[in-house]
Amino acid sequence: MATKPPIGLESIGGLAIHIILSKLGPSDAAAVACVNKRFKDWASDESLWSSFCAQELNLSSPIDPLGNPCPSFKAAYGAWREAYGMYPWPLVRRVKHLWARIRTWLTENFPEVLPTLRKGASEDEINKLEKSLKVKLPLPTRVLYRFCDGQEPCSHSSRGNTLQNLCGLIGGYSFYHYLVNVFLLPLDVVIKETNNNALSLGFTRHKYIVVAASSTHIKKIFFLDCVKGQLYVATKNTIVSRERVPCVPLPCVPNRLITSVHDSKSGCQQDAMLLWLEEHIHRLETGYIKLREEGNVRSISLFPEKAPLCSLATTGGVQVRASAVFVPEFSDPMAEDENYMFAYSIRMSLKPEGCFIHGMTFDSCQLYWRRWIIKAHDNVVADINGEAVIGQFPLLQPGKKEFVYESCTMSALSPGSIEGSFTFVPGRLADPKGSPFEVEVAKFPLLLPEYIF
Repeated sequence: MATKPPIGLESIGGLAIHIILSKLGPSDAAAVACVNKRFKDWASDESLWSSFCAQELNLSSPIDPLGNPCPSFKAAYGAWREAYGMYPWPLVRRVKHLWARIRTWLTENFPEVLPTLRKGASEDEINKLEKSLKVKLPLPTRVLYRFCDGQEPCSHSSRGNTLQNLCGLIGGYSFYHYLVNVFLLPLDVVIKETNNNALSLGFTRHKYIVVAASSTHIKKIFFLDCVKGQLYVATKNTIVSRERVPCVPLPCVPNRLITSVHDSKSGCQQDAMLLWLEEHIHRLETGYIKLREEGNVRSISLFPEKAPLCSLATTGGVQVRASAVFVPEFSDPMAEDENYMFAYSIRMSLKPEGCFIHGMTFDSCQLYWRRWIIKAHDNVVADINGEAVIGQFPLLQPGKKEFVYESCTMSALSPGSIEGSFTFVPGRLADPKGSPFEVEVAKFPLLLPEYIF
């Protein structure tokens, strides 16, 4: 039987070659182009490089890292590889995807923040920081800053009637007259804040830098360990005892979550900054945390909006949502008791059908009394009764916005919890239409979280 001669690649049709090259990937496609002119033409096909740019860089048009148009998708891909050639390519793609997710969410939900985001820092600017502070940034943090150099200081980010100091990308919380709203700091402010806080926070030379802080009068400070890649937040005792709390899960440090922060040849580089921001945008995308609007001012609220950290109960048409957030800057983990402070948010509203009690419907009800049961490890540590909430007697009516109030509590141990009830009067306190009734506040946890923001 005659043996059929082998089929050479050049005898295969162009469509088949296109499919083969698309399976190979950009680097192998570029190598194939060196074989001969025919292969060079195949490997230069614009639709092929358009596919590569879409898959690896999420580009729908041929632009370079500065946003300038390129003559082709192949040229655009080359420009990106050249600009970030000193970094592991999978890390570059991961960070680009992260910032794309952040910008997409902001565009759809909180566009006021977009003007505060700075363009990416240059290698020279990053090197200047490292020289000034005598540190070596973890590779993931370097790439994060290459794509976005933090946020503009408040005085530079005013847009119309927006209260700029609530445009922090990380967000925050409030209770009583205390307000926290955390910004990502640009490199020039990182240098300034690190130098300003080095002595008071007991920074080890060549190791820690301040990367995020609250814009409000009492600062909440986050600082990065440039050697190990961990991110920390200052506590009440940081100035006195150098105490700090890690912001990503400690059991995974250093060889599980935080890996290869300085090894450019490793297959997987990730530090706490990268993990922290990925977790943050995940919470925003899934609605775990949301925007809060008060008057004309909007901000990212860190109070959880979903179970199991947010409780929900409806009694007689009154709906109450409740959740808490850890407040590290007022916490004292080294104390013998009352170690942890938590801020909690209570959101109450009346269903569209109104208040339904004892077979009767009312179009309003007003809060009169509250009761809180606070527990630590399931043991009751406080049972509190009193009139009003933060001095107010909210009147609930169908179709009106939620009444929201925040307060705080200390907990000697974590985990803990709060539960309780509100006493409402149908109608108004000045003109009651029926007997008082209790509204449940379902138990919500007081937990020291894995990720701290």
